[in-house]
Amino acid sequence: MQRITSLLLLGLLLIMSAHKLHAQELISVPVPQQQQADSLHRNLTYTQMIEMQAHTPKVSEKMRQKRHIQRIDREAMKSVFIPKGQWMVGGEISWNEWDNDNLNYLVLKNIEFEGHTFSAGPYFGYFVANNIALGGRFSYKRYFMNLGQFDLNLGEDLNISLDDLYYLEHNYMTTGFMRSYMPIGRSNVFGFFAEVQLTYGYTEGKNTTGRGETLSGTYERIHNLQLGFCPGLTVFATDFMASEVSVNMGGYRIKWGEQETNRIEQGKARTSGANFKLNLFSVKLGMTFFL
Repeated sequence: MQRITSLLLLGLLLIMSAHKLHAQELISVPVPQQQQADSLHRNLTYTQMIEMQAHTPKVSEKMRQKRHIQRIDREAMKSVFIPKGQWMVGGEISWNEWDNDNLNYLVLKNIEFEGHTFSAGPYFGYFVANNIALGGRFSYKRYFMNLGQFDLNLGEDLNISLDDLYYLEHNYMTTGFMRSYMPIGRSNVFGFFAEVQLTYGYTEGKNTTGRGETLSGTYERIHNLQLGFCPGLTVFATDFMASEVSVNMGGYRIKWGEQETNRIEQGKARTSGANFKLNLFSVKLGMTFFL
C-alpha cells in the first residue's frame, strides 16, 4: 500500500509540474515584444493609407478627363477657301454732282442749289493664315454745298425761306481690319466673311450764312474712333476676282470735336455709344482682286 501511495503522489507531482511548465510557456512572450508587434501592424496600415492617398489624385484626374466635354469639331475652317500668302486689293471711287436753278417741286419753290460729293479709298490685305487676312483701308471724302435760295410754302401763314448757305467738308479715315473667310459647304466660289474693324477719322469743315455785313462763318474739327463688326458674302467670278456685299453691324464709337465761330466764339462737343444692329443703309457692294 505504501508503494502504491508513493506512486500516486509521484504521478500527481508530475502532472502539476507539467501544468506549471505549460502555463509558463503561455505567458513567456514579453510585453515589449507584443507592443512592438502591435506597433508594426499599425505602421503597416498607415503606410497603406498614405499610398492610397497618393494615388487618389491620379484617379480623380483620370475621372475628370473622362468627364471633360470635348469641343465639337465642325470642320468649318478645315476647308481652304483662300490660302495663306495671297494678297487682296481693292478700292472705291465715286462722284455725284447737283446743279439746280429756279426749280419748283410741290411745296418747294425757287430752289437754287449746287453741290457735289467725292470719295476715294483703296484697301489691301494679306492672308497670314488660311482664310484669315490682316489689312488696312484708307479713304478721303469731300462734301460741297452752296444753297443760293430755298423757299418752303405750306400756306399763306407758314412760309420758310433760306438763302446764301455754304458748306464744305473734308474727311480723312484710316482703318485696320482682320477678316476671316468661311466657305459655304465645300464650295470654292461662295463664302461668308466676318470683319472686325478699328477706324480713326478726322474731319474739318466750314459753313457760312449770309453775305456782306451779315456774313457769319464757323470752322470745325472733328475726331472719330470706332470699333466695329462687318459681316458679308463673297462670290468668286474668276480665280482672281470676287464680288462682295457687306453690311455694318455697328460697334462702339467715340466722337469729339471743337468749333470756332467768327474767330471769336468757341465750342466743344463729345459723344460716345455702342450700337449693335443691322443697318440696311450701310450695305456696300464692291470688287476685290486676289494676287
